Amino acid sequence: MRVFLVLPGSVIETDTLPSQAPAEGFVWIACGRREFELEQAHIQSTLQRMHRTSLVDLHISDLLNNQLPSHFDYTSQYDLLVFRRLAAGHSETDLAHPGQVLTQATRRGGPPVLRRIDTSPVGFAVFDRVLLTVHPAGCTVLDHYATRLLAAGTSAARAAGVNLPSGPADLMLRIVNQMVDGYLELRRELTRQLDHWQAELLHPSTRFNNWSSLLDARISLHQLDQICEDQRAAIQDWIEALAGWEVVEGASDHFGGHKGLELLKVRSRDVLEHIERVIHHVRRLEQNAETAVQMHFSAQSNRTNDIMRTLTALTAIFLPLNLIAGIFGMNFEFIPLLHEQGGFWWAMGSMVAIAALLGVLFWRKRYLARSAR
Repeated sequence: MRVFLVLPGSVIETDTLPSQAPAEGFVWIACGRREFELEQAHIQSTLQRMHRTSLVDLHISDLLNNQLPSHFDYTSQYDLLVFRRLAAGHSETDLAHPGQVLTQATRRGGPPVLRRIDTSPVGFAVFDRVLLTVHPAGCTVLDHYATRLLAAGTSAARAAGVNLPSGPADLMLRIVNQMVDGYLELRRELTRQLDHWQAELLHPSTRFNNWSSLLDARISLHQLDQICEDQRAAIQDWIEALAGWEVVEGASDHFGGHKGLELLKVRSRDVLEHIERVIHHVRRLEQNAETAVQMHFSAQSNRTNDIMRTLTALTAIFLPLNLIAGIFGMNFEFIPLLHEQGGFWWAMGSMVAIAALLGVLFWRKRYLARSAR
């Protein structure tokens, strides 16, 4: 468990839970899912001392549930957001769980190998002066953003114009935005992986037989699309909740005044726009994979047509030769050229001339020409 006191102009990390809320600023309590389960009583008592309220039992179950999809809920005292992260790595659940998205990675000099994308949920409980986050084990988002937060609290960062989060909701949105951007960084890799498959599907001299992996990738992209849809729905519910705070007298103080509320709306719309970019990219990858498969079968059909056209032209060339051979093979006593000394060579010459003439004719009509690749 990591505890941060975010004060005006500074950030302090402590080893113990605070006994009361700071006069200015707020507290960020970040813990793993297993730690939250073990330290649940201490955290509840801390929230009770600081806000005279505690987490609802159902919300505690949501924070401990590793299979929960992204969603938003609220009470009169706090808001709860569960957001499934999208990042390469390993998760706490079994690898065969539907939430584990599989993609295709390419090894140097070897065939494609499967690589997993972690989609474990991260829970946020947003109070007036406390942000409680519950992360999966080994969450790099927590470590990375904690480092950034501590660096932003230094005097050098303040001189450079780096702003600290104005409140728990602002900090939550920054962490969520970082998680979404973590997937955006995977776009280049995912695109390269599908481009590799497309090149293999459309290569004229290779026979693609990795259909099971391609099917797994298409199913995984579809699952990823569903996860992103849940994320978008959760953020949209959060934005609607922000809009509802305007009609409540004095409720904007919950977010640091009217200006702070407007800033949260801007950040929320920015996060929503990033999620929509992810959805657009996933659907484009699905469409590209489907297009590559269709082009593969179309190319196979064209190659089959070329082979059948060549075989038909060759059959048409040898039909007159078979006719001549059949005529001279008839069991008649008197056949022209049959008993002459040069009859055989006349027949062979006529057969070669007919074959050459038909070959040139079919070549000029491109019945025997190779199609352009």
